[in-house]
Amino acid sequence: MSYTGRFAPSPTGPLHAGSLVAALASWLDARAHGGRWLVRIEDVDAPRCPPGLDALILSQLAACQLLPDEEPTWQSRRGALYQAALDRLVAGGHAYPCACSRSEIAQAQPARRHGELIYPGTCRQGLHGRPARAWRLRTDRAGPVTWHDRRLGAQQQDVAQAVGDFVLRRADGLWAYQLAVVVDDADQGVTDVVRGEDLADNTPRQLLLQRALGLPTPRYLHTPLVLGANGEKLSKQNGAQALALDDPAAALQAAARMLGLPEAAGTAAERLAQWAAAWPFV
Repeated sequence: MSYTGRFAPSPTGPLHAGSLVAALASWLDARAHGGRWLVRIEDVDAPRCPPGLDALILSQLAACQLLPDEEPTWQSRRGALYQAALDRLVAGGHAYPCACSRSEIAQAQPARRHGELIYPGTCRQGLHGRPARAWRLRTDRAGPVTWHDRRLGAQQQDVAQAVGDFVLRRADGLWAYQLAVVVDDADQGVTDVVRGEDLADNTPRQLLLQRALGLPTPRYLHTPLVLGANGEKLSKQNGAQALALDDPAAALQAAARMLGLPEAAGTAAERLAQWAAAWPFV
């Protein structure tokens, strides 16, 4: 099977040290496997994506010599694919419309997980005359989901208990990340998903969607996270600074250390070649 990997940043801010680790890991995994590497701009949540940040991210990647093998794609241009997938899920009895507001969900089931409400399945049996707000995937028939992560090993989650029926299309009409990423990965032939460990928790939901849509399941590898001074994941939300790329080779070396790779010498391109040869997940 030929290898296809991808890096899929959300253009809500410029790349920072943590996102460079994920980009470098996915690029190295593709090169170590002799495969192709794609870049997908995940701008499906348009209100959170200021104009121009997609171009900035692409320029940051180029400065680090992390160049995709095909032209980048944008989720905001792929709505017809997501609608077709939702239609298939509805026709197969896997998805249903939901009329509940967040306040109603909180009143019905105040349980929270990572700050998010666990949906109790209120609208599974119909809307009872209320207008639909969102669309959700049924999880009550699935049972525990198991998978193997190439770095973390055996994983398991009961999505119905941990998350509940999750949103596919939001009340504001925007497509949810879970559906978009599953459709995109399948459409682009992605065989291996390499991304930050904070996204491992999304994997069982994506596996359920893949099964419901009859799509292939990629292999998954979740990389170590870069932590901020407060011990939390370095992110745009907690003030992560944009990459300083006056010295791309040094920025890449710092990212490589996070991945347990050896010190390398030379230009950014020369260091990338050395790390691809030393990549341990082959």
